[in-house]
Amino acid sequence: MNKIGIYIISITLLLFTACDKFIELDPLDEITEAAYYNTPEHFRTGSNLFYKSMVGMRRMDAVHTTDYGSDLIAYNADSREYGRGVVTVPLTDDTWWDDSYTAIRNINILLQKAEEYEGDKTEIAQYVATAYFFRAYQNFILLQRYGGVPIITTVVDVDSEELEGQRNSRYEVVYQILSDLDMATTDLLPEQSIAVADKGKISKWAAEALKAKVLLYEATWEKYVGTTTDGDGETSGAGSVIPEGYPSVDEMLAEAISLSIDVIDNGGYELWNHNEELDNLSMLYLFNLEDEGSNPAGLTKESNNEFILYTKYDFVYYQGNTNISHGVRNRLSPSRKFLDMFLCTDGLPANQSDLFQGYATISSQYQNRDYRLTSYFCDFDTWDTPADNQNPVEINARKFHSYPGYRDDKTESFDFPQIRLAEVYLTFAEATYELNGSITNAELDYSINKVRARSGVAGVSNEKAAAYNLDLKEEIRRERTVELFAETNRYYDLKRWGIAEQELNADIFSHVVEGTILETDPSVYNSGDYPYGQQVTTTADGELSTLLVDPASNRHFERKHYLMPIPSSQINLSAKLLQNPGY
Repeated sequence: MNKIGIYIISITLLLFTACDKFIELDPLDEITEAAYYNTPEHFRTGSNLFYKSMVGMRRMDAVHTTDYGSDLIAYNADSREYGRGVVTVPLTDDTWWDDSYTAIRNINILLQKAEEYEGDKTEIAQYVATAYFFRAYQNFILLQRYGGVPIITTVVDVDSEELEGQRNSRYEVVYQILSDLDMATTDLLPEQSIAVADKGKISKWAAEALKAKVLLYEATWEKYVGTTTDGDGETSGAGSVIPEGYPSVDEMLAEAISLSIDVIDNGGYELWNHNEELDNLSMLYLFNLEDEGSNPAGLTKESNNEFILYTKYDFVYYQGNTNISHGVRNRLSPSRKFLDMFLCTDGLPANQSDLFQGYATISSQYQNRDYRLTSYFCDFDTWDTPADNQNPVEINARKFHSYPGYRDDKTESFDFPQIRLAEVYLTFAEATYELNGSITNAELDYSINKVRARSGVAGVSNEKAAAYNLDLKEEIRRERTVELFAETNRYYDLKRWGIAEQELNADIFSHVVEGTILETDPSVYNSGDYPYGQQVTTTADGELSTLLVDPASNRHFERKHYLMPIPSSQINLSAKLLQNPGY
């Protein structure tokens, strides 16, 4: 393969067989584009290729995919530079720029061949719809990362004019994404009609859920970020180009609501709640669910009807190949801010609840709290609530960690969620509040309170919010932060809300020291081991001296960092392809 313009041009197209599971993606012999796509089977196997380009264990970066280095994480070691605002222009970006455009080219090949197909086009409609979905999916990745990018809807080659084109505006990219998802929705099957052997394939509901996500993302971006990041490089360029018929912010929010309702009411999905069998740890085992050996209740993937859009793995056919268990263990150690975000079971913040047990011991703060707190974090040696002698900056994360004694070392094969029902509930709630400036009790019960209930947290109402001076918009954002931790959302949420500078540039704290076991037991904590020492900060129990792991003086996130720089190798290939502002 040779890099040509903004692509990695492929002379041949690798197509994959489904066998008894579509996820078994062993390549057939290489077949030239001209000789392929002559039968419906060709289109089916061709569309299976696109699943390999999904974000997941084989395509990720620790920062954007797992929240690493964000305000939620106390781990203070390698690869946290983005959250600090330390961003340099890379020479290349294989994972995001190159891989997305390579996928788009293969998608465009299928779409072109579909136009030329002389058979019954209803026989290939589902595979064509899959292609439209994945083109939208890849363009959304590019939009979130770079803003406006070149839109490619044809099969380019060495001498194609598109290779010398400038970037399209973010509004044109959004419009293309929405158009492609509309095309996809028409012919994709509902989840209920997808055969068991094909579970993981894109459904109609997945297309609607992704469109709702895109609409909420862009509506809030335009509402809170506006035009501050627009422009093709240092000029206004394509930044001001808005397609005819482009939806307003309110129109985007209204459609996000209606699509969410359709998925919730008609998709047949349900929250995976096995708290009774799993000691209230559903939100642990949902994310390492494989076969009967992956959890103490003997549940399998077939029990999971919550994931709507997800990257599918299989121990026999398609392992994760990444050792994500090792990666998340300490790199996702929680910050003091994040630990204090988890509500008490009465639905109140820890600083307002009589149920909060304080910080006297490391384990006391976990009592009477949201089940997700103990589901996400543990003492790795015991696979239990962090012990009182736990290293204060290394409370281990166990979300996306295989069950002890089961699989790790690159053999993990649990599915990686992109959108699940819980997120659709939260999309509904957030879009409703953003559109109306309020949300009714019935709408809260329809959405956010269902998510809270699974984690043992009492619901919220307008009356409760008024009584305890709770901002419902912030409560919805809190719920999203906690529920979707390490699921490719935190950085993008902070940016679309326009608060990334505020949140990412603050001091990062770990454990409270004052009045705790850390203050009295030198075998647990030696202040000399930590270069930034302690500092008084606001906690759930008042102003207390707390371990500082990354001071604000190290953190310089700016508005320009809302978008990543385009790789210099791409800029050098075309004079019209300008860099994002500030790089």
